[in-house]
Amino acid sequence: MTRRIMLLDTASLYFRAYFGVPESVRAPDGTPVNAVRGLLDFIARLVADHHPDDLVACLDEDWRPAWRVALIPSYKAHRVAEEHAEGPDAETVPDTLSPQVPIIDAVLDALGIARVGAPGYEADDVIGTLAGRAAGPVDIVTGDRDLFQLIDDARGVRVLYPVKGMSTLTGFDGAALRAKYGVDGSSYADLALLRGDPSDGLPGVAGIGEKTAARLLDQFGDLAGILAAVDDPRATLTATQRKRLTEARDYLAVAPTVVRVATDVALPPHDAALPTAPRDPEALDALNARWGLGGSLTRLLSALQR
Repeated sequence: MTRRIMLLDTASLYFRAYFGVPESVRAPDGTPVNAVRGLLDFIARLVADHHPDDLVACLDEDWRPAWRVALIPSYKAHRVAEEHAEGPDAETVPDTLSPQVPIIDAVLDALGIARVGAPGYEADDVIGTLAGRAAGPVDIVTGDRDLFQLIDDARGVRVLYPVKGMSTLTGFDGAALRAKYGVDGSSYADLALLRGDPSDGLPGVAGIGEKTAARLLDQFGDLAGILAAVDDPRATLTATQRKRLTEARDYLAVAPTVVRVATDVALPPHDAALPTAPRDPEALDALNARWGLGGSLTRLLSALQR
């Protein structure tokens, strides 16, 4: 039987849960648990609506890998906490979100939902590796457009992208991606690095926005084809485009390594099968009692049992 796997960009989703569920949702001791409960409810809906056989919560063991920063020092630099950080590359997160992350980890472990990360890599790289290994259809759930590069109709890889908080998901397959961005999944990384992304500290190429990048990729095939056109006086580039691409050559030489998701990461052993009952019921009961997970946990357990 072909198994459908669902890969969660976990941090992306609990950030959305945190901002989508009021902070007035609290544990019995008054600790905010809005991100915890919001994420549990979201997973419950995903399981009920999409019926995955396997599910992996993919983790950022290193949200800003040194090997990416070495190539583009501005990579995610603006997200680094300048004050009250635990280390030089601690990520700025809301004060009441950080304490909820260990609770999320503990609840997922007690449920038996696989959590997978790899030292030196982001969740995107874990997702890319697991998607590449999958023998059946893959649903990637993320609020990060970078993962659009993994969309592959031939292999049944699509992205489920939250567009309004956690309540509305848009499914992106090859046709939807082409309709919105004018490129296929295999070209999306090239479009992203040409366009740039301020949220990731990627400068892009000055004067080349999303539509121009898509046109250039349609005309010349890929980044290598665009750079070859820069060196070909017969190529139909404007003088301004040729100048700006020439000036950006150093950036364009390293940007593909930074922007493209790794697909060959060594991952720890794990059981991706979606549980139908909690792995550790006693631990789950204790977590529920301490943190007041209430209906959110009940709904997820019901979805898993079905």
